[in-house]
Amino acid sequence: MNIKINDVHFTADQRLVEFVNKKVSKLDTYFDGIISAEVILKVIKPESTNNKEVELKLSIPAADYLFAKKQADTFEEATNLSIEAVRRQLQKYKEKLK
Repeated sequence: MNIKINDVHFTADQRLVEFVNKKVSKLDTYFDGIISAEVILKVIKPESTNNKEVELKLSIPAADYLFAKKQADTFEEATNLSIEAVRRQLQKYKEKLK
C-alpha cells in the first residue's frame, strides 16, 4: 500500500510521520486490496483545544474510496479515531462482497 502524508499549516516531525505510517499500514490486516492511503494532517486554530484534524482517504478496488475525518487534542488521538472509523467501513465493505 502506498501511503502519502500531507501536513497543512505546520511541519510534521519524523516521530509523527512514523506513527501515522505504522497505524495506516495495519489496515492491510483487515483488507488486503487497499491500493493507497492519503492522510492529511491539519492544525485548525493553533491557540484553541481540539484543534488537530486528520483526514484519511483509502483507495480500494471496485469503489471510489473510503473516507474519515476526525478532530482531537493530539494528532495521535485523531489518527486513531479516523483509522477506527475507516476500519469499520472496511468491514462493511467486505461483508457486501460476500
